Amino acid sequence: ICLRFCKSAGCARGFKQFILYSECVLCNRFIMLTIFFLPGISSNSVEKKIYVNLNYTIPCVRLLNATHQIGCQSSLSGNVGVLHVLDSEDNLEWVLNSGPNPPYLVILDYLLFTRAVMMKLKNGSNRVAGVAVVAPTINPSTGFSPHTTCPNENTGVYVEDYDPAFAHCNVTVWNPLGNGLSYEQFNFPIFSLKDDNETQLIRQCYINHNLAVNNNAPQYPLCAMQMYSHMSAVTDTSTCMRRSDKNSFSISPEMVCDPLGDFNVWAATRPLNVTSKGHKMWESVVIAAARLDSRSFFFDIAPGGESGVSGFVTLLAAAHALRNITQENHPNRTILYTLFQGETFDYIGSSRMVYDMQNDEFAVDLDNVHSVLEIGQVGFWSDSKLWLHSDPVSRKNGSINDELAANQSAIPVEEPGFSQPLPPSSFQRFLRAHPIPGVVIEDHRSAFTNRFYESMYDNAEYLKVSYPSNMTQEEQLDFLTDTAKSLTEVATMVARTLYLQAGGAETQLGNINADPQIVTRMLYGFLVQSNNSWFQQIIPSEWISHLELKLLYHHCYLPSSEATFLVQYLLANLTGSIVNITQENCQNQREDQDDKESKHIYTYMWVQGTLPLNSTERHGFCVRSTVHLSKAVSPAFHLQEYNSKDYSTWTESRWKSIKGRIFLVASHDLEMLTLGVGFGVLLTSLLLTYIVSSKADILFGSEREPSNATY
Repeated sequence: ICLRFCKSAGCARGFKQFILYSECVLCNRFIMLTIFFLPGISSNSVEKKIYVNLNYTIPCVRLLNATHQIGCQSSLSGNVGVLHVLDSEDNLEWVLNSGPNPPYLVILDYLLFTRAVMMKLKNGSNRVAGVAVVAPTINPSTGFSPHTTCPNENTGVYVEDYDPAFAHCNVTVWNPLGNGLSYEQFNFPIFSLKDDNETQLIRQCYINHNLAVNNNAPQYPLCAMQMYSHMSAVTDTSTCMRRSDKNSFSISPEMVCDPLGDFNVWAATRPLNVTSKGHKMWESVVIAAARLDSRSFFFDIAPGGESGVSGFVTLLAAAHALRNITQENHPNRTILYTLFQGETFDYIGSSRMVYDMQNDEFAVDLDNVHSVLEIGQVGFWSDSKLWLHSDPVSRKNGSINDELAANQSAIPVEEPGFSQPLPPSSFQRFLRAHPIPGVVIEDHRSAFTNRFYESMYDNAEYLKVSYPSNMTQEEQLDFLTDTAKSLTEVATMVARTLYLQAGGAETQLGNINADPQIVTRMLYGFLVQSNNSWFQQIIPSEWISHLELKLLYHHCYLPSSEATFLVQYLLANLTGSIVNITQENCQNQREDQDDKESKHIYTYMWVQGTLPLNSTERHGFCVRSTVHLSKAVSPAFHLQEYNSKDYSTWTESRWKSIKGRIFLVASHDLEMLTLGVGFGVLLTSLLLTYIVSSKADILFGSEREPSNATY
């Protein structure tokens, strides 16, 4: 092809000649492009022979607030280190001091993922390139919580101005197992690895190449690992938001961090006009609250079984139990079901709702709130009791404690019996703004019962949601676990209490019972398998792809998470009603083409419905409910007060890629020798090229043929 192209362009005879003459510019470009792109054709296959890419790498990411940054990151090009499998804490000496080939990338068993070990690695970070923690297939026997001992201590109601005696968990340390790892700053990447074939490959690579024999240094080549998790944001929220604002004026803006946030989900037993904001005359609401989010040390591994799921599943089941009774015998007060997002990070969701109520940006205001009942961690009540926590400072203003204690439910409900503050709860943000009576229901009297608070071990196994091994997924979906039974009883108690508190008749309590089948399905969907037949029925068809074949993790970031979306549709299906209207009218938020008012008080959702046997088409239908979303982004970002002490200022850094790979690395001496030989070959080739070019007339001497020569 080159020769024919050369001849047609009138170039000199032969391949060797035409590259020497300037007349063949097109030929030159063709050859150079060919040479340039040929290596790329086989680069992937070469890379695969050098590197083994790891498919399951969950990172620790960087978060920032008004004062500092926490989390982990790698360098821009990734951190590289020689692999070292740490089998005991005593073996740290090799990594931190005696090992001859630093920096090391440490592979940790989950039992060694403790504060003591991690802080030693942090302090010796000049010899540590990164850490990979092998996640267990079963939970550890001892407790583990990377959160602090006093969650959200500076943004609740118990600050110095409110009551210094209760500030900073002076009376009760709620999370005594908290080691604070999630709030440390590490200058190297930390990944979680699944204990599977990839982990076995890493261990085998270490044994074959890196394992020291008789305390002798291993010989090259050594097994190494590279971890990429470079974070764009640095210092604090104020700095990263300022950098993002500056970048927004560029042609191609690049954000470096995002405010943590999502959406709160709420619904009312009586329709509220959402276009009319602020105070509503003669309206009194009882808020029934729970939190939606959870977190752990590693991004996207936060099942939140006890800390989050047990509470909001109970609230959803209670709302379903109240659907019929509140429509047939509506009590005097409206029950407002609220599910808050971002509560882990200094009460983002609840503080935003309170802020909106104070500024007439919500359907009601704080003066419309009669009382609050919040459901906290209730997954282990069957092992002990349920406890009612109230605020000792505002308690003299009245609360619903007496009515809860007098409830006819068989569940033992007690008060702590001594003066102590509220546990970490969304209710604290309401009390901070207004003296509202209320209680928080928990399964602990003082310190948390939860041994894995805000960790990756707070999962289905810990909540005792398990199934016989011979069951199919459909059978597991409807299998009634003991945990589902106990939470059903709690939901029944909560529903009856809410009905009484809303002014309902006590004679109707026997008609209020939670459905255990609904509870067990929700536990299965949120903790075991979100892509199940029941969840598929209650969501629109375009959202099926979001039901991933994995656990549904709860964390807060914009846009709304799958958890928020699913809870929104669940609450609509559990509290709303099916209306016989077309899909077009349903999606346009109306009963018919002339309806202009319904969209102000109701929400219409078209869901895909059931899939009949031996059919490929689902029977979709429209659900009308009072379910709405409200912003769960801290008021600090609305006010642009990035150094706020009153509101959450947490942001999350952006990143470009998260990945890890292993390979064999040669010794430094061999690398230098290879580099030297490469330079020698380069210089030699340049010298030969110069000689050949300067003697071209002699070496390739012949008269130039005319352009019209024929062959």
